[in-house]
Amino acid sequence: MSGMKILRCLLLAVVMMGVGTALAAERVSISADIANVRAQPNTQSDTLWQVEKYHPLLVIEKKGEWYHIKDFEGDTGWVYSSLVDKTPSVIVKVQRANIRTGPGTQYDLAFEAEKGTPFKVLETKGPWKKIRHADGDEGWIFSSLVW
Repeated sequence: MSGMKILRCLLLAVVMMGVGTALAAERVSISADIANVRAQPNTQSDTLWQVEKYHPLLVIEKKGEWYHIKDFEGDTGWVYSSLVDKTPSVIVKVQRANIRTGPGTQYDLAFEAEKGTPFKVLETKGPWKKIRHADGDEGWIFSSLVW
């Protein structure tokens, strides 16, 4: 490969890395027991829906003390910044998910979780995540079942 081709490849790689970084949205999770997702960034605005503790969200933009967010289904709204933190969390994206006692299908079923159930992530082993619900239930879930 000529020196010019190598230079172009390196330049393209640097540009692509910058684009990836610029497009990466910040991920947060709800830290309050229940939080209102509002239509506009103020407390007088309509509540669109409520989310529970550990519900993961992507931050689209920040406006003062408010986060414009997107959830796992693509719905958007506004959440006050004091109601979120950086706790790693996931949410069940399938109709029903098996939560196991260990990181594999050979482990017993601990419980089942329905679509939209959020969990704090405690640990990751390969494609498995050890999770805890706000009510204290813990177990392991396969990564492809969550967002």
